[in-house]
Amino acid sequence: MMKILLVDGTMFGLKTGAILKQVAQYIQELNASYDIELMCFKDYQHQIVDGSPLNEDMKKMIQQFEEADAYIIATPIFQASIPGVLKNAFDFLHPKTMRYKPVSIVANGGTYQHHLVVENQLKPILDYFRALVTPNYVYTHTSHFDDNNNIVDEDVHQRLRELARVFEQYCEMSKTLPKETLDQH
Repeated sequence: MMKILLVDGTMFGLKTGAILKQVAQYIQELNASYDIELMCFKDYQHQIVDGSPLNEDMKKMIQQFEEADAYIIATPIFQASIPGVLKNAFDFLHPKTMRYKPVSIVANGGTYQHHLVVENQLKPILDYFRALVTPNYVYTHTSHFDDNNNIVDEDVHQRLRELARVFEQYCEMSKTLPKETLDQH
């Protein structure tokens, strides 16, 4: 069974979680056999990468990343950047943790220009991990949600359905792709 980890990469707000829940529904409609797990950073006692012994929450977080077969990464955009807690989580991971595993990205921000953060910051990090990043990410704006953080924009729903469709195909493709590499990097 393929294990999909939905990563809510923030300690604050509800919109990234709302996007992930919607994506999970669309993925389940395409393939109900996936084991989908939601990781909410706000549920963990985070520590910074400073060489200190890992606390139990950080050990659990690393294990969840290692055991997953694919990921949906959700991030808000704060100060024209991904949250520090998300970058810090990536810093804990071994470089081969996400190798050749499918990853899709969803993001939310207060301005329409912040979608470039996905291109300029998040994709290069995932490329370093050699993840199979789907070509279509979904960026949402505050105006796409109602007061209860429900997605009310039909175009966003269509883009999330398309993201789920492509992600599901990447997941199927990755099943036969060996995760072991020929190189030592």
